[in-house]
Amino acid sequence: MVKGYLPPDTSEPANNPKYSMIDAQLTTEIFGLMAPGRPDIALDIAYLPIRTTAKLDAQWVAEFYVVMHSLAAIADSSKSLKEQTQWLAEQASQQLPEGSSAAAIYHFVKQHYQSNPNKHDWESTRDAIYHRYQLGRKDGYHYAQPFDALINFASSLVSLFYGEGDIVRTLQIGTLAGWDSDNPTATWGGLLGFMLGEAGVIQAFEISSVSDTYWIHRTRRNFPDTTPGKAGENTFLGMAKMGIRVVDNILYKQMAPSSSEDNNLWIIYSKYN
Repeated sequence: MVKGYLPPDTSEPANNPKYSMIDAQLTTEIFGLMAPGRPDIALDIAYLPIRTTAKLDAQWVAEFYVVMHSLAAIADSSKSLKEQTQWLAEQASQQLPEGSSAAAIYHFVKQHYQSNPNKHDWESTRDAIYHRYQLGRKDGYHYAQPFDALINFASSLVSLFYGEGDIVRTLQIGTLAGWDSDNPTATWGGLLGFMLGEAGVIQAFEISSVSDTYWIHRTRRNFPDTTPGKAGENTFLGMAKMGIRVVDNILYKQMAPSSSEDNNLWIIYSKYN
């Protein structure tokens, strides 16, 4: 960007040697929540944000998470969270191009999990990933560093499958699995937190309350303080209200007439429901 490039040119390998890193996953899954039940629209509005840094497999992995977050709004709540999260993953996997390294990794991790008789033994799948991809360079993926999108995609699937919808267990496995482990855990924490809601998160962690204060100085500097006199620069409730306004705007502009508003509730028509 300093040289004058704009997305999507900023993700072209000739311009960006880091195009295969995890970066796009960290900030773009939220676009799935902005287009509930419509992953096609979510992918459209997430395209340039993803292509700021990522291309090819890194791009497709980021899109995988976008689709999961979009469909989370319409997952069948009558089913267990294990069934819901695995349905979300299977739907999102259909967006991965056939023959891509990302698609091969998804099928490998899924098959390893399914064939493992001990669903507590997530380490065996993590170790299989290490031997197959970091050491073996299989399925067209050549491991470069712990921040690669693909090695972290594989690792994230371990925590997703073996966590089986349990947010505490999912985050525990994700944290222990290694590589750039804070990022897949953040992705699943956000997804499962969205599906559970605040009360569900409190119940899952067996705590009395959760903080509503938001402040991060490392990469979000010089933001306006919207809560003067209080800790932090914002609240999760305040950010959620801003997010709802964005969702309303997208529903009006992108989904009509496939959606309708009645009594302050949106009815969204999707091919998935």
